[in-house]
Amino acid sequence: MALKSKLKREKLRAQVKSRWYYIFWGACTVSVFAGQIYVGEGFRRMAESFNRLLDETVEILQEPKKPRGFYLPLIPRPGTGPDYNESDMVI
Repeated sequence: MALKSKLKREKLRAQVKSRWYYIFWGACTVSVFAGQIYVGEGFRRMAESFNRLLDETVEILQEPKKPRGFYLPLIPRPGTGPDYNESDMVI
């Protein structure tokens, strides 16, 4: 009796899977992987266009600074200015 049950146990496998099981899960894996690649590529394109839009907007907002007139320095150079006269110098 023990020999018979041992043979029966050897014949039964814990999980019996057909080849369609592996084909199904292989196809699911490939489709999920392809979807990830597709979404990643779309995200990359969106980020590039967003960066391009921001760069153009920043260039438009930042106008080049133009000089608006002639400015004198606050502290005049020595030897210049309205109170300077060579004859006033003491040597």
